[in-house]
Amino acid sequence: MSSTPSQPADAFTAPSAHEARVQRVYTSLFRIAERHAVTDGQRRRQTQSHMVSPYEAVRLVSFLLSGAAQLEGGEPEVDRADITAALSLLPLARAEMDEVEAGLLKMARGRGMTWSEIAFGLGLETSQAARQRYERLASRTEADAAKVDE
Repeated sequence: MSSTPSQPADAFTAPSAHEARVQRVYTSLFRIAERHAVTDGQRRRQTQSHMVSPYEAVRLVSFLLSGAAQLEGGEPEVDRADITAALSLLPLARAEMDEVEAGLLKMARGRGMTWSEIAFGLGLETSQAARQRYERLASRTEADAAKVDE
């Protein structure tokens, strides 16, 4: 596992920030899984017992730091690199939640819920606020999907 981003093949081509981020995300997931999701007991602390998702990796590091989850025998303490890895995964975790929320709002509308009912469920003051929230989420998730397709 390399600690430096891969260099472009051409010395005159600037490194791609997107490619460096993708590599860092993969490395971050691998690091947290390797250090804190190796044993059956460690994996049971998460929802998916076979693969750590970005949200679960961030949650796991946060729980270990706060004491909400306990380290198992021989498991390394959470260190600065684990925290950096979790921070690197936050945008992906946020994107996962945005997709879940946008999908749930779309399904709520499909089931006939009004924007006022949705606003109540979200703890928002107005139906307009709920509609605007959905529109922002929908445009963000569409933009994220377009980035993945590039």
